[in-house]
Amino acid sequence: MGLGEPDDAVVYRLDDGTLLVITADFFAPVVDDAYTYGAIAAANAISDVYAMGGTPFLALNLSAFPSDMPPEIATAILRGGMEKAGEAGVVVAGGHTMDDKEPKYGLVVLGTVAPERMLVKGGARPGERLVLTKPLGSGIITTAYRAGKAPPESMEKVVPWMLRLNKDAAAAIHATSGRGATDITGFGFLGHAVEMAQAASVRFCFWADRIPVLEEAYPLADQWLFPGGTAANEMYFRQWVSIAPSIPEEVGMLFYDAQTNGGILAAIPAGEMDRFAAACRELDQPFWEIGEVVEGEPGVEVK
Repeated sequence: MGLGEPDDAVVYRLDDGTLLVITADFFAPVVDDAYTYGAIAAANAISDVYAMGGTPFLALNLSAFPSDMPPEIATAILRGGMEKAGEAGVVVAGGHTMDDKEPKYGLVVLGTVAPERMLVKGGARPGERLVLTKPLGSGIITTAYRAGKAPPESMEKVVPWMLRLNKDAAAAIHATSGRGATDITGFGFLGHAVEMAQAASVRFCFWADRIPVLEEAYPLADQWLFPGGTAANEMYFRQWVSIAPSIPEEVGMLFYDAQTNGGILAAIPAGEMDRFAAACRELDQPFWEIGEVVEGEPGVEVK
């Protein structure tokens, strides 16, 4: 996997039984607390390895900090990233830091996956069920909070989701023969769904009332407090998306909301949904069944 495929990470064949998964991600703070920011950024970077079905094992820091930032803040960011990586079984072995006016932090992450266990965006097949493992809303909530237009209680609801690793979600998918998956991040739920549908040459049909959205996001959507990335997602991906007229415009925009360390969107064979659900229960992994894969013009339909 390289520049020719729209997947979540580069995949390099080491030998017949081992594939190397490589990815990188970093961004500016989405929360006020330095430690939590570092942990979220690390979880987000590691997520792409899980989205490819891989097991992460090694990472390098990517850091940009203002030269006048107190050292204890930089320390907290790096410690948050290191400890979240440790939760994933990942060793952080150095990295690189440069000066910048705005803090930025993330990781280069390496993982491995066996060829038969690799998950790809193009792996969905007609007749499979579509599941999502985290609710939407992190983009609009964090943006509104930084602008002073969302209460602290809303952040208390969204931060645990952003901190949650997608490790168990990937493990539950591996309990089935499903091979179509991606994680929901900057392109939003519908943007990443379009990528999956196009890569597999299928059509995704979603039921709007089953798509999970954090309750705290709805009043912010009513005020149209979406981040710029969400508007950009809608402008680009809407040509491949059909949303039922009965769905309010602001709710439709929530489906384009740019996410931070969002959940895994996966296609699960219909006959294996019970097996997937059992694996999720065993791992204490939430999920929502939100649609189905059908034959038709590649794209996404929300009804």
